Amino acid sequence: MLNATVIDHIGIAVSSIAESLPFWESALGVKCTGTETVEDQKVTTAFLPIKDSEIELLEATSPESPIAKFIEKKGEGIHHLAIRVDDLEKALAELKDKGIRLIDEQPRRGAGGAMIAFLHPKATGGILLELSQR
Repeated sequence: MLNATVIDHIGIAVSSIAESLPFWESALGVKCTGTETVEDQKVTTAFLPIKDSEIELLEATSPESPIAKFIEKKGEGIHHLAIRVDDLEKALAELKDKGIRLIDEQPRRGAGGAMIAFLHPKATGGILLELSQR
C-alpha cells in the first residue's frame, strides 16, 4: 500500500520570486532557505520551510515553462501539492496497477535533491499531485 508520510510541500506559481518573498518573509515570518534552478523543468524555486513541510515558490525561467503556461492560463497561485512517500518507484508501480493516470511513470530529479513524479489532475479530482521521495 502507498505510504504517504507527510505533505512535502505546496508549490505556488509566481511571476517573480524576488517580488513574492517579502510577503512570506516579512508578513508571515517564513524565511527562505535558498533558491535553485532546475534547468530541465525551466523553473527557479525558492524554499520556505514550515515545520515538516515547505512552501515552494516557482518562477518560470522560460516562456515555454509549465509554470509560465500555468500563470498565463490561471494566474499566480497554488500550482501543485506534493506528498512525501517512502518508496517512489513502488508507489508509481502500485498506482499504475490501480489504473491511476500518471504524468511520470518513472521518477525524475526535482529541486532540493528529491526524486519526484506527477499524477495527472484528471485522476486526482483536478489537483496536480506530486509524489516526492527525499
